[in-house]
Parts: sequence; structure tokens; C-alpha cells
Amino acid sequence: MSPGGAEGRGLPGAAPPRPIPLKDRASIVFVEKGQLDVVDGAFVLVDAGGVRTVIPVGGLAAIMLEPGTRASHSAVALAARAGTLLVWVGEAGVRLYSTGQPGGARADKLLWQCRMALDPDARLKIVRRMFQVRFAETAPERRSVDQLRGIEGSRVREIYKGLARQFGVEWRRRDYDPGNFDLSDIPNRCLSAATSCLYGITEAAVLAAGYAPAVGFLHTGKPLSFVYDVADLFKFETVVPEAFRVAARHAQGRLDRPVDMAVRHACRDAFRKTNILARLIPAIEDVLIAGGLPRPEAPEDAVLPAFADPPPSGEEGQRG
Repeated sequence: MSPGGAEGRGLPGAAPPRPIPLKDRASIVFVEKGQLDVVDGAFVLVDAGGVRTVIPVGGLAAIMLEPGTRASHSAVALAARAGTLLVWVGEAGVRLYSTGQPGGARADKLLWQCRMALDPDARLKIVRRMFQVRFAETAPERRSVDQLRGIEGSRVREIYKGLARQFGVEWRRRDYDPGNFDLSDIPNRCLSAATSCLYGITEAAVLAAGYAPAVGFLHTGKPLSFVYDVADLFKFETVVPEAFRVAARHAQGRLDRPVDMAVRHACRDAFRKTNILARLIPAIEDVLIAGGLPRPEAPEDAVLPAFADPPPSGEEGQRG
């Protein structure tokens, strides 16, 4: 063992391996009814019968913990060292309770994000860029954020209708109760399960990039406002078509598993096919750069670090 312990910071044992970049990871897994623990150095899920299932924690962007799941201190610590987001969710992953990665390792990025969210001109530029990325065309000129939101909403409703016709699904409108997954009709249940998958990996990307999930530009007032902003850039090329495809199979009696499970598997495959984990962080940087404001410099009278920290072992926004 080196004199300084792990990473030279006085921690016992060998230094942990360098976390895998987000772009090279698999997307997410959902776990339920078991305890996450570290056994013989492996990250495992132990069920009621004592059966261990090894989970490659360092190779995942996020692990979604459903009701009936407990996590030991060592499991949470290992996930943090690996830079893998733990997300405690409700049934079918459609309600968020807590996340295990606080982010905030890059004050310069957080201040830059907040500066642009508070600047009306910069905010409008970012919203216009998000519109362009989402719909592959330049946003109409001389429109406010509120007007662009209205245009976006109208287009989204038409996209839902178009996908419903394409897959032969009966569709009324987007309507769901966040507190009761089973109250929704099948198409809405599929959409809720699908977007929850996308939000999980998007939040992992926002945190890994060093930004605040709550500081949005189009969305606001929610803990995940910026996550929703970023997820919307990819929603209709990844998870929404899969949700309608699963809903169609259910209507045809061709589904051999619960709809939420079928949706998760379909989303996992869509994430792999679209290479979304390699695209999320560059997309985040792209829309923020559109704001046109420089990153703030540290005040001249600020107290600088007394000693240099080692370089981050993972993405820029991860601690340690």
C-alpha cells in the first residue's frame, strides 16, 4: 500500500480504479426486493433467500432502486466511488424519492448555469437552441420563452397523435397521476415508465457534467427542471416510440410481461442503439454555450485552496 493510502489521501487499501467515462457505460438497471451490499469486493443484490446477483456497478450510469430495496453503507460508498448514480424511486420508477450523487463538484459550472438562467437574453438563446436541436429547425424569430413553450407544446401533442396512428394505439391525451401509476391508461403508463428511464440517465449525465438538475431554462420550479430540459432533446428519438410500440403489443395481446418491464427493456435497447450516453454531456454543453455568456471568474479577493487536490478520477462533476 502506498504511504498515503488510497489516492494518497490517507484512506486504507489500494486506490480505487478510475471510473469508466459515462459514454462507455451501459444505461440503467432497476432492482427491487433485496439488499444491495458489497460481498467479497463485489457489488451484489441479495434476495430474501440469500441468493446473490452481481451488479457491475462501475459499468452503469444509474441504478434505480424500487420499493423493497435496501442499500448498505458499503454499497452506497462503492457506487459513489464508481461514479454511479443511485436513484430511489417508486413503483415502476415513476416517482423519485432521492438520489445518491449530490454533484456540485464544479462551482464554476454551477455559477455559469445560474448566471445564464437569470439573464433573460441568455436564457432565451438557450431555449431557442434547445428548440432547434429538438425539432431540427431554427426557432421562429421574435418569440418569447413563453411563446416558444406554447409552440413546442402544440408540436409535441401532434407527435403523440402521429405515433399513436403509426402504431395503431388508441390515444386521447397525455394524462397521468404521478402518485398512482395504475390509474393511467396503458399508453400513458408506458410513457411514464419510458420517460422515467430517460430521466435517470439524464440526471446522471447532468451531475457528471457538473451542473445542477434543478436550474432549468424551459422547465422551472422542480428539483429536476434541467433534467427535463435535456431529456426533451432526446425523448422522441428514443423512449417515446418504444412506449407506443409496447402499448401496441399490449393491445394486440402479444405482451408476455408487465408493461413497465417491457418498456424498460425496450428503452435499454434504444439507449444502446442511439448511443445516448455518449451524446448527453456534449448536448448539455452545446445548449449552454448557446447562451453566449462567459464563465465567471473567481473574485480577486477569494481565498484560493491551501493545497492542490488531485485531478478528478471520473467526470468533471463527480467528487473525488
